[in-house]
Amino acid sequence: MPANPNLYEINTAVWLYALSEKYGKRMTIGQVPVSEWDRLKDSGFHFIWLMGVWKRCLSDREYFLADPRNVELCNTVLPGWTEQDIIGSPYAVAGYEPDPHVGNWEEIDRVRRELHARDMRLILDFVPNHTGIEHPWALTHPDYFMQADEKEFKGNQWDYYPVSHDKKTLYLANGRDPYFPPWTDTLQLNYFNPLTREAMIGELKNMSGHCDGFRCDMAMLVLNNIFRQTWGRLLNEKQFPSPEGEFWSAARKAVPDSILIAEAYWDTEWELQQLGFDYTYDKRLYDRLTSFSPGEIYLHLRADAGFQNRLVRFIENHDEKRSAEIFGMQRLEAPATLFATLPGMKLYHHGQMEGKRIRVPVQMRRVMHEEPDMDTSRMYEKILTITGQAIFREGEWKLREVFPMTDAASIDIIAYTWKAGQRIKLVAVNMSPASSVGRIPLPDIMPGDRSYKVNDELHAQLYLRNGSDMIYPGLIVVLGPFSAHIFDISPSEQ
Repeated sequence: MPANPNLYEINTAVWLYALSEKYGKRMTIGQVPVSEWDRLKDSGFHFIWLMGVWKRCLSDREYFLADPRNVELCNTVLPGWTEQDIIGSPYAVAGYEPDPHVGNWEEIDRVRRELHARDMRLILDFVPNHTGIEHPWALTHPDYFMQADEKEFKGNQWDYYPVSHDKKTLYLANGRDPYFPPWTDTLQLNYFNPLTREAMIGELKNMSGHCDGFRCDMAMLVLNNIFRQTWGRLLNEKQFPSPEGEFWSAARKAVPDSILIAEAYWDTEWELQQLGFDYTYDKRLYDRLTSFSPGEIYLHLRADAGFQNRLVRFIENHDEKRSAEIFGMQRLEAPATLFATLPGMKLYHHGQMEGKRIRVPVQMRRVMHEEPDMDTSRMYEKILTITGQAIFREGEWKLREVFPMTDAASIDIIAYTWKAGQRIKLVAVNMSPASSVGRIPLPDIMPGDRSYKVNDELHAQLYLRNGSDMIYPGLIVVLGPFSAHIFDISPSEQ
C-alpha cells in the first residue's frame, strides 16, 4: 500500500440501513452493490474501515436507554425513533463474529475480495480492553476478567457485574478508562493474566484471516504501566505478576502482515509505534485545530518526520463532533486542507464529505436524513483529487518558516512543501479569523534563474513568479480567514 494513505470510516449499521432504503430491500454487507466500492475507490481511498461489524450484546439496548440523556439524544438525532433503532454498542462485543445485522463470515470475505480487486484494503475493529457482558467468556472463563471480592462489590456495586460460576458468585469488573466512570455494559479483561493475552491474540489471529488490519480501540489501556495504575488495587501480584513484555509486542508478532492502527491518547503514541503499530491517532493535532491555535499547530508539526509519517490525521470520527458543526462551512477549508495534505494516514469519516452535522450514536442503526451540503462536497472532491497525485504519496515533506511582511504583523499561516524530483507543491493554511500575509523563502528547492507558474489548484488561480524572488524574500501569500492554498510550482515556458 502507498505511503500517506487515505482511510474511510463507515458506520456499517447506519450505511446498510441507508442502502436498504435506497435499493428497497434488506441489505447485508455481502449484498452491497459493486458500484458502492467503485465509488470509494474513485474517491481516492486506500483503506476501508467497516466500523461495528462484530456481534453486539442484545442487552445493550436497555443499558443505553436507561440513561435519560441518551433518550433525549435519540429524540434529537432521530425524531420518531423506536427501540428497534437501538442495536447496542459495537464496542461492547459479544463475540468476534459478524453481527446478524451485518452478515456472515463469507460476506466479510466477499467484501475483502471486492476491495482487493480495486487495490483497497479492509480494516475492522479490535477492542482489546474489554468485552460486552454477554460475551461467553464471562461464563466459561471468568478468570480472563478482573475480579473483586464481595466486600469491594458491596461498596461499589455499580462498578461490577455478578456472574455465577461453579456454584459461586463472582464479581467481574466493568471496563473503564481511569479518567471516567466504568462502562457498565462491558467487562474488564485482565491483561496480567497470560491466559487472557493468549485468548485475545487467538481472536486477532482468527480475524486476520478475514481482513487486512485492525483499528484497535483505546490501545493504550492495556499497556503494562497504565493497566497497573488503573487496576493495581484489584491485582493479586502473586497470582498475576507484571508481565515481562507488552501485549502489543506479542500481538505484532502474531499478525505480522496486518496493519495495526491505535486509538491512542496521553502521549502514548510514540511508545505504541515502537511496539509495532503502523499508525497511531493524532489527537493532539485535532485538539489544536479545534481550538484554532496556529502557533501550537506549527510546534506540533515540528516533530520527528518518522513519527509524523505514522500518525492518523483527522478532523472528525465517530467519537468526535461533526467537523461541519465545529467549523462551519466558513471555517472548514483551512482544517480540511491541512489534515488532508500532511504526512501520515488521513481518516475521513462517514458523512464528513457531505457536510453532515448530526453525530450518530454508535448504538443506533439509522439517523435523520440530511441533504448533502454541495459546497462541502465540492471542496472535498477537489482536495481528494489534488492529494491523489503521486507527490503526496512519494514526495518529501518539509515544514516551512513563514515570516511577517512587517515587524508588527502577526503570522497565523502554516506552510509546508512536498517535493518529488522536479515537482513541487506548497500548502499554505490560515488558521485564524483574520486575514494574514506572509512570505515563505524556498532557498533549498527553488532554482533562481527562471520564472515559475504558481498554480493554486484549490481555487484554480494561476500566478507567475520569479525564482529569485521565491528564494528571497520568499513567495508572498495572502490568505483570508480560515482559507488555504495548494500551489503547484513549475517552470514557466516563457
